[in-house]
Amino acid sequence: MPHLRIATVNVNGIRAAARNGMSGWLDDAGVDILTLQEVRGQDEHIEAALPGWSFVHDEATAKGRAGVAIASRVPAVASRTAFGPEDFDSKGRWIEADFLIGDRPLTVVSAYVHSGEADTPKQEEKWKFLDAFGTRLGELGTDGALALVTGDLNVGHRELDIKNWRGNRKKAGFLPRERAYFDRFLGEAGTEVTGVDGTVGPGLGWVDVGRKFHGEVDGPYTWWSMRGQAFDNDSGWRIDYHLATPALAERVETYHVARAAAYDQRWSDHAPVVVDYRY
Repeated sequence: MPHLRIATVNVNGIRAAARNGMSGWLDDAGVDILTLQEVRGQDEHIEAALPGWSFVHDEATAKGRAGVAIASRVPAVASRTAFGPEDFDSKGRWIEADFLIGDRPLTVVSAYVHSGEADTPKQEEKWKFLDAFGTRLGELGTDGALALVTGDLNVGHRELDIKNWRGNRKKAGFLPRERAYFDRFLGEAGTEVTGVDGTVGPGLGWVDVGRKFHGEVDGPYTWWSMRGQAFDNDSGWRIDYHLATPALAERVETYHVARAAAYDQRWSDHAPVVVDYRY
């Protein structure tokens, strides 16, 4: 069966990633749609890094920060960046593009959730983003829709998703309130879901493709600190996701994290997450 290969990666700066090996990886990866986070550049930098690709791009308000893009071999038929309340600055953190998968419309999102910092204004911005995230998932996930949210979502949903989860229970990225959002995002649609923090809310029915594909195993992790021996010891976090509507999740053929063979072969502190969808 023909398939569409979609990859997501936080490039940690498109120019640095291109210099350090991203282009060589792409030459061999066979990717059709590539979602990018932390682009940290302008359109011309994406054009230089991805010659011949079509792309849509949303820069952050602050230059050299954040930035999300969706690159594709076939141009998107439409794109959007509107997200959240009008008074909320989401620039550089959410972009949607519409494609055709066979004769069906497919919406692909590149999202970059705030890293946050517990008990600070940075975390307040993250709560606002996660609130808007849930609202948009409810809109995109209508019955039978083919929709996919990818990106660096900066939350390890479960203990399986972080190697050192015990030491991170009070830190942004693994706070119970953050994880409870994902309990609801991924909870059964039409049911009341009790989050890990004790809060209750409606399940939205989206599917965590990585967890569904790999089952109850540690990781596989997608981000490792550049400090110490985190990469060599595989002491990582699984914070880069493909979240799919049920109709799209049924089309998953393969899922893998393209982890570099060695520390010195990395071109980002994140590894690409690559999924084949049947059409």
